[in-house]
Amino acid sequence: MNTQSVVRIFVTTQEPDHETPWQTQAPANATGSGVVISPGHALTGAHVVADATFLQVQKVSDPNKWVARVEAICHDSDLALLRVDDPRFMRGVTPEPLGGLPELRDRVSVAGYPIGGEEISITEGVVSRIEVQRYTHSERMLLAVTVDAAINEGNSGGPVFNKEGEVVGIAFQTLKDAENIGEMVPTNLIRHFLDGVEQGRSPLIPGFGVSTQNLENPLLRRRAGLGRDQSGVLVVSIEHGGSAWGKLEVGDALLSIDGHRIANNGTVQYKNRFRTSFDVVLGDHFVGDAMDLVVLRNGKVREMSIELQPFMALVPRSQYDMPPTYFVYGGIVFQPLSLDYLRTWGRNWWEKAPTEFLHRYFAGHRSAEQQESVVLNQVLADEVNVGYEHLSNTSVVSVNGVCPRNMRHFVELCENATGILEVKTSDAYIAAFDVKQAREANRRILIRYHIGSDRSIDLQPARPVASNRRPRTAATRRRRARSA
Repeated sequence: MNTQSVVRIFVTTQEPDHETPWQTQAPANATGSGVVISPGHALTGAHVVADATFLQVQKVSDPNKWVARVEAICHDSDLALLRVDDPRFMRGVTPEPLGGLPELRDRVSVAGYPIGGEEISITEGVVSRIEVQRYTHSERMLLAVTVDAAINEGNSGGPVFNKEGEVVGIAFQTLKDAENIGEMVPTNLIRHFLDGVEQGRSPLIPGFGVSTQNLENPLLRRRAGLGRDQSGVLVVSIEHGGSAWGKLEVGDALLSIDGHRIANNGTVQYKNRFRTSFDVVLGDHFVGDAMDLVVLRNGKVREMSIELQPFMALVPRSQYDMPPTYFVYGGIVFQPLSLDYLRTWGRNWWEKAPTEFLHRYFAGHRSAEQQESVVLNQVLADEVNVGYEHLSNTSVVSVNGVCPRNMRHFVELCENATGILEVKTSDAYIAAFDVKQAREANRRILIRYHIGSDRSIDLQPARPVASNRRPRTAATRRRRARSA
């Protein structure tokens, strides 16, 4: 293990404010850890550099800080690749090699810079579990390695070494209510991320887009048509636009995925070594890849291939490095329901947020009729919206009787309305506007509340590409006629 390759990361971030989505929170400073894996490149955690505005790295042997930038980032697997352009940064540093997936009870060392110290810290432990876990940063279910070595704040993004001195993981989170138990991103996900960077592939981990029920109950297996030698899981819902949309059907029994036989408890034998959740195979693929499935439908076994799509959900999980989506109409602020919005209710948001929102987050599914849930966030008081002050934190059911499919469709419904616009909410209230008055009021409301635009950048209308051709004037046409 070469500690000269371990770096400390200094980051300035500016996170968006999802309560007032047209503005950001105050800049904040934090530190994390990383490891040099190739000339000028350091690997760290995506959560260390998420929403970063300025980055610096510091070597063990050098008190100077070197300006860095994010070259690639995968929030799904909580990995980021930083680049330092100054060639002097590599003096005295040897990049660390990547090792393989460790075995249970292998001894490992976690290196980094925990908060409260200026020197590198090394803690040791053993691998205690290798299975699919929830990544706190992205809320994705991916393969993770659990170790009984202390991973503290500031250690995040730091390397985990095996006894041969190879990097076998990146520290990324600790288990709640557990002492000295942490988790690391394994090297199969690290190699996948780096291969994708080299190939110019999307850094996103694909989503399957299917909810399933285990088939451990004998009666349920018979109902699904499974024979004595067959096993699998029951498809209970399919996300609109997801990888399995138009391929799988509700009621199918999924028997095999990517060449792995699925057990009745929803697990596969991954790499012939670990039994874990069948969706572990998604971490081996890129968006756009083909994946083979074997399903049982109406008593017949069918083989099919699906094209993997990005992870899709009715309520998007955490999003980073992008401003929130919003739209202001008649002084009322609308935005899509998201995990980031739910987190405005504080640490225990799953207990404090409206039940309606929580149900959509935990049990809602995208359909052709609704791909996003539009939320009425708050009312910016003005004479045009008098009497609507009590409206907040409720879903939009319809605009002039039409249910909005997503945020962009909602904006179109508002902008195409004439005469009277009626927005009906899930708590049965109605906000009615004279369209002409609402548009006129919006101008003064934006000025009064210091809002630069009535909508986020992603909802701005597309602008035509400027042409380099000079306009033809009458004089130009006359000159061309004479030259001819």
